Amino acid sequence: MDAGSRRTTLKPSTGGPARIDARAVVLPLALAQFICSYAASSLNVAISAIAKDLDTTVIGVQTTITLFTLTMAALMVPGSKLSDLWGRRTCFIAGLAVYGVGALLAGLAPGLGVMIVGNSILEGVGSALMIPPVYILVTVTFTEVRERARYFGVVSGAGALGSAAGPLIGGLITGLIGWRALFLTQVVVVAWIIYLSRNLADQPRPEPRPPFDLGGAVLSAAGLFFLVLGILQTNTYGWFVSRKDFSVGGTVLISKGGMSPVWLSIAVGVAILGWFFRYLHARERKGKEPLLRRRLLRNRTANLGLGIQLVQWLAMQGTFFVISVFLQQVWKYDAIQTGLMLTPASAGILLASAAAERLASRHSQRSLIQAGFVVTAAGMAVSLALVRTTSGNLSLVPGLLLTGLGVGVMLTAAVNLVQSSFPDSDQSDISGLSRSISNLGSSLGTALAGSILVAATHPGGRPFALSLTTLLVITVLGLVVALFIPSRSDR
Repeated sequence: MDAGSRRTTLKPSTGGPARIDARAVVLPLALAQFICSYAASSLNVAISAIAKDLDTTVIGVQTTITLFTLTMAALMVPGSKLSDLWGRRTCFIAGLAVYGVGALLAGLAPGLGVMIVGNSILEGVGSALMIPPVYILVTVTFTEVRERARYFGVVSGAGALGSAAGPLIGGLITGLIGWRALFLTQVVVVAWIIYLSRNLADQPRPEPRPPFDLGGAVLSAAGLFFLVLGILQTNTYGWFVSRKDFSVGGTVLISKGGMSPVWLSIAVGVAILGWFFRYLHARERKGKEPLLRRRLLRNRTANLGLGIQLVQWLAMQGTFFVISVFLQQVWKYDAIQTGLMLTPASAGILLASAAAERLASRHSQRSLIQAGFVVTAAGMAVSLALVRTTSGNLSLVPGLLLTGLGVGVMLTAAVNLVQSSFPDSDQSDISGLSRSISNLGSSLGTALAGSILVAATHPGGRPFALSLTTLLVITVLGLVVALFIPSRSDR
């Protein structure tokens, strides 16, 4: 099929061929990725308004947002596996429906408890069900590398745009209508996506369908929950020395000044994940279908790609967080002004995503990832060189634009590299693992940047420069990892 064609051939569940407009396939998938990324970042600008209206505390609302991230990250692998059992289209639409119900509950919530059920639990579960099929459907629908890169660019760009534009859109909606409209508009968008998804087709499900690995699902979810929880707690307790008493049930377990309790949570998470992989090994030896096939972890190219995805999302979310806090604390910008100032990064991501197919036709995924890291690092370096307390708005534009361009190039190429390393039969497994790694990177980026900002606030500490420099060093390490990608890594 011609790479520039707007139409592609899909096989619906009945087994008969059907020609479907590729835009009709990709549009609902991109919108779903956008709405999830947007939801995670837009609420940050409405925390105070929600707390006041629900007669709760800022910490209570922040806990709700944190639980959403934890739920989504913990259930991404089990959610991906369900796409094999239910069908990718069915799982996608079911996730949208659960997410929509959660957004409706959160938008009408009379108190914090209902909001936690709607936003933290139902929206988190819905995200875990709908996001893995997004990448699976793109992979199995578009088999040619250049065309697949084009549509991965659209989906990845939509996700990155949602993260970057969330504060701006959220600020506008909260300021003009109210915070409840943040959720109610999501309900409308989700309903629209479900309507658009009527044209999605799917491959026949395997018969007989394998049983769902409930034990593996519980272990993987628990392990990821504690791992991400520990990372998210760094802003409260710090990485090494606890900034405050750590209490459980009113009993102080770790006093202020002792070892940070985040390592306790991380250790529990790592231990459970170790148990999870031993469980997978035992299950495979018995000839039973595991939640995740361990042979996927023996693919060197995919492993490098997953490591790169971790660094990419860490660098992107960490940079957005540092710049946002700098604008609000140093330049005293409100949420709307902050969102507007992040526009160059969003524009860079969109430009790079739009050029994904053309770039993939001329360069290998390996070269694109390496170039993306170089451009991203250059953007961070330019920001460090130009942005000062007294500098003007234009000082931010070159660095953010370069960072957005670099992130846009390498996000698309890395997703293509990982997903294309496996046949269609393994797409559910690798998609869930890939999304979990990306979520882990996002959480780690924000937590790392935030903890450095807090730790370096003493006079002369230059917290923003130190945070961005740390992210720059990590980005350079990502480039080093990318150098080890095999030269013949494109299918």
